[in-house]
Amino acid sequence: MTEEHAESYRRLRRRVTDLVSEIDPSALDLTAPATPEWRVRDVMAHMVGVADDVVNGRLDGLASDAWTAAQVERRRAVPVLQLFDDWEQWGPGFEQMLAAGPMEMTGQALFDSVTHEHDIRHAVARPGARDTDAMDQSWEWFLAVRSGAGAPAMRFITEQGEAISGTGDVRVTVQAPRFELMRAATGRRTMAEITSYAWIPAPDVHMLIGGPLFTIRTESLGE
Repeated sequence: MTEEHAESYRRLRRRVTDLVSEIDPSALDLTAPATPEWRVRDVMAHMVGVADDVVNGRLDGLASDAWTAAQVERRRAVPVLQLFDDWEQWGPGFEQMLAAGPMEMTGQALFDSVTHEHDIRHAVARPGARDTDAMDQSWEWFLAVRSGAGAPAMRFITEQGEAISGTGDVRVTVQAPRFELMRAATGRRTMAEITSYAWIPAPDVHMLIGGPLFTIRTESLGE
């Protein structure tokens, strides 16, 4: 599976690079509303920075707010063409590490990258790539992590079918598009949006949030 994660990440890297190269340069300075005040170029700087830091062993504070903020700050004034070059330099090594790493870590890396691909797509009004292999594997990782962490069991019903994630008897069922559920789990949806999904017997919103890093939005992204 980790080799599949590496290949999916490679395709995602190409997809995001192509997307950013095609947009009007002025769009690079648009704020990506789903992120902590990052511009589009800052989201890409973070994605490039993850590959750079991991390959070069800068792992102190891995995945913390300070770690990601430093990636953005170091590249705040870096031209986007340089970001492309840096990702091309460090991306292949990162992919080799994904291919060799444990599923728990490689899945997390892919899940984060998928999340930020769609943060960029939302910011520049270029939706798409919602049925990629990266999305498939990120969803499977999300379900597996919930179960591995001993989270209460939930039944998910999406256009991809039905899946149970967690431990024990199923407490609640939620039905919605897979993309919606993944965006909700990463703090990209409001309470009203999440409760509008089909829940049985009743909404249990906090069971859907994917960990303490994420919170429920107060304003809709309109995505």
